[in-house]
Amino acid sequence: MIQQHTAMTNDLSSAEAKSGLSAGKIAVVLAIGVALAAFFYFDLDRLLSLQALKEHRDDLLAFTEARSAVAAVLFVLTYVAVTGFSLPGAVILTLAGGFLFGFVWGTLFVNVGATTGATLAFLSSRYLLRDWVERKFGKWLGPVQQGFTNNAFSYLLTLRLIPLFPFFVVNLVSGLTRMNVGTYVVATALGIIPGSFVYAYAGRQLGTINSLKDIASPGVIGAFVLLGLLALVPSLYKKWSGKPANPVKGER
Repeated sequence: MIQQHTAMTNDLSSAEAKSGLSAGKIAVVLAIGVALAAFFYFDLDRLLSLQALKEHRDDLLAFTEARSAVAAVLFVLTYVAVTGFSLPGAVILTLAGGFLFGFVWGTLFVNVGATTGATLAFLSSRYLLRDWVERKFGKWLGPVQQGFTNNAFSYLLTLRLIPLFPFFVVNLVSGLTRMNVGTYVVATALGIIPGSFVYAYAGRQLGTINSLKDIASPGVIGAFVLLGLLALVPSLYKKWSGKPANPVKGER
């Protein structure tokens, strides 16, 4: 009798734990949904545009110069939110990071924000949004799973260095693989350094343009050259490796 009571108690505790966990997952998913809905309903994506950056350029610079530590924290948190929720605007933020903090500090802050946000997206996909991610991005899962089979770290590092897939897709689809979190974080942090540096450098140089004559400055020209080279990386990879720049057949 005592054993039956104990077993029943354990079963109830287990059921309650599962129920609580499910309720927690539902609450988190709802919070994510509300945040995304608010972002698009209030048209907040307009703030993550070149036009907005241009309009608020002087104010942003003044605030960053006056309160550099606060500006850095706010920038990183914003980047975490944008990347974690897979929102548009990461490129603009990277340009802004270089413009406001310089290409060295800008690259560092972008790396911290992007890696943290990407890890949150990875964990959300693994523990909260698995079914949705499979339905939405199932066509990407096969090639990514195949690439992770031999050497997960090397393959993810390649995906970060060479944009064969959209950044946010890699974040979400990776959560459905067996890759451990530590490997994911290290490969992401290392792999995004070159791209982050190029865009941060470009943002710093483009931020110095006050007139048409400034476009001919060595720094600005160098920024355009680096951006052009970065855009060519997938095509060069395709040529040298003999693999399609987009491994998913029929996709462009």
